[in-house]
Amino acid sequence: MPADELKQETAALRTKAVEQAIGAKLLIDEAHRLDIKVPVSRVDERVDAMAEQVGGKDMLDLRLRENGFTEEALRQNIEQGCKVDILVEKLCDGLADPIEADMRAHFEANKQSYVQPERASAQHILIRPESDSDADRVTAESKLDGIKDQIEKGSDFGDLAAVHSECPSGKQNGGSLGWFGRGMMVPEFDEAVFSMNVGELSDIIETQFGFHLIYKTGADEGGEASFDESETKIRELMRHDARGRCIAAHVAELREKADIQGA
Repeated sequence: MPADELKQETAALRTKAVEQAIGAKLLIDEAHRLDIKVPVSRVDERVDAMAEQVGGKDMLDLRLRENGFTEEALRQNIEQGCKVDILVEKLCDGLADPIEADMRAHFEANKQSYVQPERASAQHILIRPESDSDADRVTAESKLDGIKDQIEKGSDFGDLAAVHSECPSGKQNGGSLGWFGRGMMVPEFDEAVFSMNVGELSDIIETQFGFHLIYKTGADEGGEASFDESETKIRELMRHDARGRCIAAHVAELREKADIQGA
């Protein structure tokens, strides 16, 4: 890219970032002005979800300490974000859903965006070592090896996942992870699943979360999607676009008021 074009693009990105920051600050200030209340349970749900994503509460605490952050500060940031979310929900309440004719027109004009990626479905059992010590890692792997032996002798994977898996999917859905595309899981897990055949039981796989046993339940090579297959995605995209325009209009109003008051 020529230097002049690079400068123009950098300037445009910088301007966009500044505009987004101003918009976010205006929405935060408006949420505080309206004294929007956030249920503690809503903050708890966000914290719990973050903990699950990083491998548990202890791992979340470790990540926070490594970044010089406390759980109290995290909860304050989440609460502030929730205030804005609630404000946006109120602003966008009553927006009409897109009609089918508009969705079909969008689909016809953007078919290349609705190609289905390769994906797989699987169940898994996760066993976490109690610590990073070699002894605990051997104990966890040995336990999972015993579970694998039971499955190979005819025991039901889902039943054993419900009893033994330390991933919430085990307790709730017999270890089912549903459908997921390449790159959505950690690399070791991803590589194992997409190299397996449907109906195949994996070897024991180690990831940052612990030791996994995987049973592949489905595969979809992907390809061009139909309107019916894409309808939900299109509806959500058009809803998101409508919400974006609604929020942008409100931010413009807030900015105009701020300019008048500051004049």
